[in-house]
Amino acid sequence: MRRLAGIFLLSSLVFAGQAAAAPPVPDVKALIDEAFIAQTREWLANPIVPLSIKAQNELRGNIDQATIDALDAQWIAERKSDDKPLISATLSAPLSNYLLRIQAQTLGLYTEIFVMDANGLNVGQSSITSDYWQGDEAKFQKTFPFGVGAVFIDEPEWDEDLRIWHVQLNLTLSDETNATPIGAATVEVNLTELARRAAPAS
Repeated sequence: MRRLAGIFLLSSLVFAGQAAAAPPVPDVKALIDEAFIAQTREWLANPIVPLSIKAQNELRGNIDQATIDALDAQWIAERKSDDKPLISATLSAPLSNYLLRIQAQTLGLYTEIFVMDANGLNVGQSSITSDYWQGDEAKFQKTFPFGVGAVFIDEPEWDEDLRIWHVQLNLTLSDETNATPIGAATVEVNLTELARRAAPAS
């Protein structure tokens, strides 16, 4: 019995060591540079993006916090339900289809993309997010209120399941004239893959 307990303890220690053995985080500043951000802004400038945001801004308007909270609660509840009218409407939107196509074309470089309106509510996304309202999170609070050109790169995180480092690049989005902020976007980047592509060929 003591021998079995020892084996179990040893196995637990080995497993714990493997789980904690994340590789060093790639250099975010070197990888998410001005060129990368400019490239991201380029495909976010596709007319489907500002048109979709402005349409939702007109639809939602300056809604109150109670309505925002109700929509967010509906989204969270729908994630566990077979009936998903709000989620289905968002995921089937032309903007969501565009973002999904962009993500697929990068072959693993982007792990998630979503676009928000002036209230911080989702307009389009490449996959189902955990919630519908992002207005209480740094991805929105450190971009949209700071106007056109604002960029916020969050702290990188290690994904134990996928064994990758990823980071969220967040940007204010503007209208076609690039003069008025209309929403924001979050692009989750696979840092591990980006570092691999940036490494010199051996």
